Amino acid sequence: MAKKISNKKPMFGNNRPFSLKTSLKIQKPNMQKVTINGETVVMSAREAKKFKKNEINA
Repeated sequence: MAKKISNKKPMFGNNRPFSLKTSLKIQKPNMQKVTINGETVVMSAREAKKFKKNEINA
């Protein structure tokens, strides 16, 4: 089982078209499984990108 190390949550808002009929909009974060030192963790794609970049430079 992968550990979730990010505390990101979905964003909520309203779809508001020209007719003004409102409907709820949910935008989920882009969560990815990444292996770090043989352990699988779940983090957002942005965090994974930063981690990969820092891992190469270090």
